[in-house]
Amino acid sequence: MKTWKMPKLAPIATLALAATLGLAACGGAPATEGSTSGTDEGTGEVTTLTEGTIAFATSPDYPPFENLVDGEYVGLDMDLGRAIADELGLECEYVNIDFDGIVPAIVAGGQADAGLSGISITPDREDQVDFSTPYYVDNQAVAVMSDNTAITEDNATEALNQETVRIAVQSGSTGEEHAAEFFPNAELVSFPNFTDCFAAVQAGQADAVCGNIAVVNQMLSEAYDNEHVVYTSATGEEYAIAVSKDNPELLDAINEAIETLDENGTLDELIAANMG
Repeated sequence: MKTWKMPKLAPIATLALAATLGLAACGGAPATEGSTSGTDEGTGEVTTLTEGTIAFATSPDYPPFENLVDGEYVGLDMDLGRAIADELGLECEYVNIDFDGIVPAIVAGGQADAGLSGISITPDREDQVDFSTPYYVDNQAVAVMSDNTAITEDNATEALNQETVRIAVQSGSTGEEHAAEFFPNAELVSFPNFTDCFAAVQAGQADAVCGNIAVVNQMLSEAYDNEHVVYTSATGEEYAIAVSKDNPELLDAINEAIETLDENGTLDELIAANMG
């Protein structure tokens, strides 16, 4: 077992984009696979799966937080992961995992060091993993086809809660939880990727799509301009990074990095650059 000691936080480096499908390096060459660092409480040492590298699990189908564009991981979360890695003096890698598999992967270990994928803090998830300091707050929204006259802004709360209505949601998401709670009579149609939810509405496989408002708005503006929002709910969900409960040293290091990025204005800059 190899050990390494976390260096003092370094200045923010230029946020370079570098990625490939599946496991992608965010900067420099990937470290040797299978190398494990060790921890020693009180020394500032942290554990990662690969020495000198931090690997984040992500589902890159959730713009403006994470997306794959020409083979590159882009979005607020992707930039934040690179900035955190820079602060910790580490290389950064992204591991492509379906959203509903990210928290279980962090619990099981072996695939990634942390989950960074628009993950809202919920009681159920807190039972399984520890969460970093929140870095973004979002709400819920529902969109339908613009020519859908049966579901409108005026009647959405009642019209969506009908047995004949099918609502597309991402498996394991808070959008799925919200739709189940507030539209219990509707049929939920679950997909592993959020983009599939919008495609389902386009194809007539679903009447509506429910998810976080920042992502819904991004999807509508970039790809699905024939859909529109008919319902919003101020859920105040806090996005944070998921870390194994067995790795408190890594959680502390990530929190220290987020605190620095917040205090020096970098976090605000990343939000402004990605959220438009």
